[in-house]
Amino acid sequence: MDPIRFETHPDEYRRYQLRVDGAVATLGLDVPEDAGSQGDYVLKLNSYDLGVDIELADAIQRTRFEHPAVRSLVITSLKDRVFCSGANIYMLGTSSHSFKVNFCKFTNETRLYLEEMAAESGIATLAALNGTASGGGYELAMACEHIILQDDGNSAVSLPEVPLLGVLPGTGGLTRLVDKRKVRRDLADAFSTIAEGVRGKRAVEWRLIDESAPRSKFNAAVESAAQRLADKASLRSGPGVTLPKLSPERLGNVTKYRHVTLAVDPDKRVANLTVHAPSGSMPKTADELRGAGAELWALRAFRELDDALLDLRFNHLEIGLIVLETVGDPARVLESDRVIAELSNSDWFAKEVLLHQKRVLKRLDLSAKSSFAIIRPGSCFAGSLFEIALSADRSFMLDAEGGPSVQLSVLNFGGLPMSNGLTRLETRFLATPERVNELRERKGALSTEAAGELGLVTFTPDDIDWDDEVRIAIEERAAFSPDALTGMEASLRFAGPETMETKIFGRLSAWQNWIFQRPNAVGPKGALTLYGSPERAVFDYRRT
Repeated sequence: MDPIRFETHPDEYRRYQLRVDGAVATLGLDVPEDAGSQGDYVLKLNSYDLGVDIELADAIQRTRFEHPAVRSLVITSLKDRVFCSGANIYMLGTSSHSFKVNFCKFTNETRLYLEEMAAESGIATLAALNGTASGGGYELAMACEHIILQDDGNSAVSLPEVPLLGVLPGTGGLTRLVDKRKVRRDLADAFSTIAEGVRGKRAVEWRLIDESAPRSKFNAAVESAAQRLADKASLRSGPGVTLPKLSPERLGNVTKYRHVTLAVDPDKRVANLTVHAPSGSMPKTADELRGAGAELWALRAFRELDDALLDLRFNHLEIGLIVLETVGDPARVLESDRVIAELSNSDWFAKEVLLHQKRVLKRLDLSAKSSFAIIRPGSCFAGSLFEIALSADRSFMLDAEGGPSVQLSVLNFGGLPMSNGLTRLETRFLATPERVNELRERKGALSTEAAGELGLVTFTPDDIDWDDEVRIAIEERAAFSPDALTGMEASLRFAGPETMETKIFGRLSAWQNWIFQRPNAVGPKGALTLYGSPERAVFDYRRT
């Protein structure tokens, strides 16, 4: 099968139509049955696969960057009497376990991206359910701020995974049901086992939706709600910024972007991911930022990093360890950080760039691969790029005369939080929060000795031991069980408070990773395997 690519453009969409009308944008879902992107299956009833969600993620990003006048986004269906029937069951039934988990993870990230748009970008979101929304379709609706369901005696919302498929809602449905929509536990329990779903007034009473409207008044209700939400949203002004394709150069196992290089070694099960510092003149004003547009280093480099991380996630399952490196002048990274931080409070484009950086770093946090940061002479682990080192499972910094340094910027103390709501420094120093305040006062470059003493790096080998220590650590990591490592890393990376976001990903790792491999779901007589056939699933009723 061809590698999965995550770049697209509205001109290439096959599943969505994006229409912008002043302050209101409409994203219409219309999935052709033959638009499957990963196999020979039919996408009936607006069911979705990875290709559908790739377009959704792109549409959200383009709305945020290219259409600053938009203040509300309506997500609806262009088909009659069906909104979305969720993830395609035949796609799930025929996919590998790793693909199912990565598919659910990407879809979760996209739903959270939609929620962030409403929370941070001043673009309200409305799910206009002009037909049944089941499974992942209802989960998409729950990611929006407001839900309107057509009350026609047929349209319903449902999470039918437990009764019909023997699995769980894979994109945060159960968590959003009780944490976000605050549905009563007993009602949520009943709802999650009613395969046919809940309709109309009862759906409103149970808090599953916000309002219902008869078919004759549905469009008017949607228009009214969209305008009402737009009127309450914050105003963004100025021209938008067009996002062209990145179009990297791919030569064998090496992918070269403008600022990022990805080199994969399948035999060693290791990938080297290198981010280069900016070069040339640096924009200093909002107008200059806008003039740089999509070529702005702070935006382009992180778009490239995002694409490389997704490439690793889906197309290089054999890679167990990412070696993270940086190259260039740290002063230029710090200058970029300073401008973005200063302008993000007043300029919507600068804010969107910062939010994008945050999202990409979260993608790195969620990688089901080990990561080591290697800090050597010529590195530029400073500010926003030092966040890459802080996200790593371990870091190695050379201790030698004329060795490297690291440096902090304002972005290390806010603006780039993790899924737990804390900065990476706050997460790192949970036991000694005073250390964060101490670091805030430290100015200038930090030597290897200082970085080690302050706890900013893990190991500081000298130049005699450096090559052997780094090599042995890499070889050892690549030799461990990937299953054990994935569980260990997911357990260690998100210290501190639990949020809806960490719950979603924690439950994805713990529940879906387990349930997707159980015979009751995917065995020869499992519910997912037999879905659509006349044969009934046969369950092992022992609870474990």
